[in-house]
Amino acid sequence: MSGTIIAEFGLLVLFPFLMAYAAASDLLTMLIPNRISLALVLGFAILAGSGLMSLSDIGLHVGAAAVVLATTFTLFALNIIGGGDAKLAAATALWLGFDGLLDYLLAASVLGGLLTLALLAARSHPLPNPLAKLPFALHLHDRKTGVPYGIALAAAALLVLPETSVWTVVIGA
Repeated sequence: MSGTIIAEFGLLVLFPFLMAYAAASDLLTMLIPNRISLALVLGFAILAGSGLMSLSDIGLHVGAAAVVLATTFTLFALNIIGGGDAKLAAATALWLGFDGLLDYLLAASVLGGLLTLALLAARSHPLPNPLAKLPFALHLHDRKTGVPYGIALAAAALLVLPETSVWTVVIGA
């Protein structure tokens, strides 16, 4: 398998699948398993090893992930965000690099705000009877439950990825 095919598989199949999995997991369980973030890191390592990225580009992507990890773990330590969200954001930043980072953070903030407002609005009304039979819906409707922010992080990543230099390098190769 050539490096281009491996890189294309990573961008077009693996990354979107892992983002969808993270969003679904957070919606249904309010948890983002570590294996998702680890798979993102491993997937990026394979992408980086495809030979399509320069060493300096790889270093910049690792730097973006490190900055996000330091920031999000500070927010986690302050009990502002969940640990799964912190790890997912950092693993996502590894794929996006610095060139997509600000767009990603802005999109995640806007989408997260909209998600929060939608949940607050939904929680102010009784849960419809068909949904009241679903344990995840009951838990999500509970006002003591947080916001499954992994949904916003995943959606933002999928919106921003096609605008990044890694996309241009791989898909344009």
